[in-house]
Amino acid sequence: MKIIIIGAGPGGYETALLAAQRGVEVILIESSHAGGTCLNEGCIPTKSFCRNAEVLDGLVEAEAFGVTDLSYGFDFKAVTSRKNTVVEQLRKGVESLLNHKMITFVHGKASFKDQHTVVVDSADIEDPAKNGKLEFTADYIIIATGSVSASLPVPGADMSGILTSKEILDIEEVPGHLCVIGGGVIGLEFASIFRSFGSEVTVLEYCKEILPRFDTDLSKRLKQSLGKRGIEICTQAQVTEIRAEGTSYEVAFLRKGKMETVKADKVLMAVGRKAAVDTLNLSDIGMEYTSRGILTDEKTMQTNIPHIYAVGDVNGRMMLAHAAVFQGIVALDHIMGISNSIDLNVMPAAVFTSPEAASVGMTEDECRDRGIPFKCLKSFFRANGKAVTMGRTDGFCKVVTSEGRVVGCHLYGPHASDIIQEACALITRGVTVEDFMGIIHTHPTLTEVLQSAVHSY
Repeated sequence: MKIIIIGAGPGGYETALLAAQRGVEVILIESSHAGGTCLNEGCIPTKSFCRNAEVLDGLVEAEAFGVTDLSYGFDFKAVTSRKNTVVEQLRKGVESLLNHKMITFVHGKASFKDQHTVVVDSADIEDPAKNGKLEFTADYIIIATGSVSASLPVPGADMSGILTSKEILDIEEVPGHLCVIGGGVIGLEFASIFRSFGSEVTVLEYCKEILPRFDTDLSKRLKQSLGKRGIEICTQAQVTEIRAEGTSYEVAFLRKGKMETVKADKVLMAVGRKAAVDTLNLSDIGMEYTSRGILTDEKTMQTNIPHIYAVGDVNGRMMLAHAAVFQGIVALDHIMGISNSIDLNVMPAAVFTSPEAASVGMTEDECRDRGIPFKCLKSFFRANGKAVTMGRTDGFCKVVTSEGRVVGCHLYGPHASDIIQEACALITRGVTVEDFMGIIHTHPTLTEVLQSAVHSY
């Protein structure tokens, strides 16, 4: 058996490694660096910035912990240099793993010649007779090309100085005022980071609340927390135009029937991402796709062409690196006739702001909209001993239950991205509230917010 995998991001390279371990020959094609968006211009470099922001926040608060007469500087070039080092180290690690006898790693841009043949344009090809092109055929093909930054169709959005989540990672100095268009995960993370770095930050969000897909309570509370840090968040703001004013910008937006503007040194366009399908020639081979991505079966990741699968951002189902990895496992298992117990509907998500936010399972609104009986159990970090000792008491935990079972968990506060995993594991296994109540938690730990919530049942 041979499999072609197009894209070496988490969904692509992890699937390639698993297939190789199972004795399957893999052709892995990547037009850029191994690791994809996540490693090179997404999750990893952003979290490197988050760590710098966390250190700075600690210094600002140091006096409350008895550290006095503290003096320090901030070298932003050292921040970006450290980020680059982290990315390079992890990329080399991935490349090393891909040096497997069952994996052929091909650098180049892939497109379909027909339903069984993939053509790769590659500058690495030295043979003139091949005209810079290679052709590959395989029994199965997995598309894992990921996504690219989306942009608003408004005047000025295409100016060279308007940043995406890629370009902002390589700016040379901290902007005095940063305007972030989009109050989703990406926008809020950068808003939080650059506020810690010293920028004045304004966030413009079209929807009624930030983080539109998250629990409404969580979104409202996190908005208040970010506001207390000095981040100005304007919701129900429809951006209509971006204008250049010398070396700075003016962003015009409509809010509650009135035109308003905000001036900024840099503008970050963070209105989401779109599936990277433009160069694949999907229409030529009869593959079904929409503006959101390639259409796939929710249980197998198969496209309408049975031997071709699509995993990760490119299918538009859930644009998360870990979603891509597990969709890849599902696809490979289906190809090889292996059964598994993976539930792709229980997908945790985290927002690495300060404080962090995290979510898994059903929200209160989803239960209400679907007519599912529910009960919400809450606890607060201000009553958690570990949080108090850390000076991190801002936050809450909400556990959503239905007919005695835990179906969702939503929280913001210190280490929310870590705490959510326990809830994810238990929801995946369909535990009852009574089961959850019987789990002993170490004291004092932050995970006791889960224990406190369920004990209010």
